[in-house]
Amino acid sequence: MIIAGSDSSGGAGIQADIKTVTALGSYAMTAITAVTIQNTTGVKAIVTIDSNEISNQIEFTAKDIKPDAIKIGMLHSSKVIKSVIRSLDIIKVKKIILDPVMIAKGGAKLINDKAVELLKNELIQKVSLITPNIPEAEILTGTKIKTKEDMIYAANVLIGLGAKNVFIKGGHLETNAVQDIFVNKKEIMIIKNRRIATSNTHGTGCTLSSAISTFFSCGKTLKKSCELATKYVNNSIRSNLNYGKGYGPINHLSSITVDKKLR
Repeated sequence: MIIAGSDSSGGAGIQADIKTVTALGSYAMTAITAVTIQNTTGVKAIVTIDSNEISNQIEFTAKDIKPDAIKIGMLHSSKVIKSVIRSLDIIKVKKIILDPVMIAKGGAKLINDKAVELLKNELIQKVSLITPNIPEAEILTGTKIKTKEDMIYAANVLIGLGAKNVFIKGGHLETNAVQDIFVNKKEIMIIKNRRIATSNTHGTGCTLSSAISTFFSCGKTLKKSCELATKYVNNSIRSNLNYGKGYGPINHLSSITVDKKLR
């Protein structure tokens, strides 16, 4: 089940999540938290969904088909976060991935300050894994991240706040190789990949967390799920679609080969 916002341009949010889960062979259900009006150049507006209706989506859907895992994306207010926490306590799903969506690719802020504090103080303790990018990790930890060592330090700050596992994405560092870091109390794993030269990376964070959730739901370990999801996202970026005038989408169907002719 995906708890997240909708992206009218189709590259991120619920739309990217559904494509990812489907392309990797699983079944996607949704609880929409907000409707964003956006395209590849930026966000024009955010239309909120009533927090009670978000809870209704989660609980009524899960009552019929219990999810094997939950991916949480955009939660724009403290009221929404509280309603999601209550619903998680009711449906009792153990595998939960939190992508703390805070800033859109074009720079628009997608969450208020009270919600950030609630996310830090209550929600991250309830999830299996949190997957911030570097700007999000800086906001959550109050630290500056300039190096791989800074990423590891920030991950440990999040563990100190109650996170069980942390996966910080290193794409925002200006390095030739992209280093993503998986950290928990027992181990540190660094996933290193060559940077792909493209501006078409809209929705990579949403896609990665949904891919992790899919692999995790199917019985892979969290560590292995992060590795496989990173490979999937890199392949999707490498397709280098060229839609729109800004930060274009990636190819969510990179994992699929169509071998039948449709007539």
